[in-house]
Order: sequence, then C-alpha cells, then structure tokens
Amino acid sequence: FGIPSDETFVITTTNRKEITEDNFSELVHDGVTLYLLQSVDQMLLLATKERIDFLPHYDTLVKSGMYEYYASEGQNPLPFALAELIDNSLSATSQNTGIRSIQIKLLFDDSQGKPAVAVIDNGSGMTSKQLNNWAVYRLSKFTRQGDFESDHSGYVRPLPVPRSLNSDISYFGVGGKQAVFFVGQSARMISKPASSQDVHELVLSKEDF
Repeated sequence: FGIPSDETFVITTTNRKEITEDNFSELVHDGVTLYLLQSVDQMLLLATKERIDFLPHYDTLVKSGMYEYYASEGQNPLPFALAELIDNSLSATSQNTGIRSIQIKLLFDDSQGKPAVAVIDNGSGMTSKQLNNWAVYRLSKFTRQGDFESDHSGYVRPLPVPRSLNSDISYFGVGGKQAVFFVGQSARMISKPASSQDVHELVLSKEDF
C-alpha cells in the first residue's frame, strides 16, 4: 500500500472495530470489507461502496407459501405493509433513553427520483453488517446467527404488551423487503450508528434485481 516503515496505521471493519492479533482469526469468511486508516476514528476522505452478494435464505423455499398476512381476509393490506416499515423504527428506538421520534413522510416530488414513502427515526442506527443482514430475504431478526460483526443490537423479544409498542409487528411473518416491494420498486436505507461517525446507505432495487 506504499506505507512508509515509520508510519503507524490500523485496520478496521466498516463498523470501526480494530483488527488485532487477538481477533484476526475470527475473520473466517471471505468478503469482509476492511478499512486501512491512520486511526480508528479517522474521517473517511470519500464515500466507500460495498457490493453485497448473497444466496437467498432457505426460508424463501420452506416458507414461500406464507401469503396469508397480505391476504388479510379481504382487507386493505397497505396499512400492514407500512406497519412492517415502522417496525424497523420501533426496534431502533426501543432502547432510547429520551424521546422516541418516528416520522412517516409521503414524498410526491422528485427528490428521490420518484414519489416515495420515508420512515425516519432517531434510533440507534445500523452498522453496515446489520444493513447487509437486513437485505437477506426472510432472515428474521429472531433467527439470525452471530458472526464477527454480529447484527445483534441487544434486542430481546419483549414481554406480552401491545405490539404497536414493542417492535414485534413482524411477528405476523411479512418481512420489510416484501413490504417495500408491495408499496414500490426500490428501497433506500440510510443509517448512522449512534456510536459511529460513518453514515451507511443500502439500496435495493427491483430493476437491479
């Protein structure tokens, strides 16, 4: 990399977890994006891009018949689809010590290229790994397996209280991706983890698929 022998540097994950001799062996799978920086908290000089490659989760096959939620006994399924999107914000803000702010905006201009539904919250934010995991169809937040940079955020399935308050709307089985593509043609997730200075963006597009 052309680094002078007298210059110090660090190698980190996209979540700014420093790679050391102790945890290097935990990088057991290919495709992990790493940063070569002068310090762990160094500002990135420009935007970085990471392409996500994944095989469909096996639940795509074994649970492909779970359409009952959208069937909804003849009712309008649009509110249920919006509820799935709000579920992400409920989960993200569940550990807030202050005000939980969740906004739903209907954008009819061209600021996003086309009319859009925007769900905005002041929650904990997601790392790039968490965004990657969110992109995997039918990879439930209750069945995800941990790895070197786990997507677990300390989420514990709550005690029985109204689902509108406990971020368990997706109990009904419809994933956020299904909700997105029921409403529109693409999804853009923009997130900044509370403990990081980096902003992560994920785009899923039916056209790209």
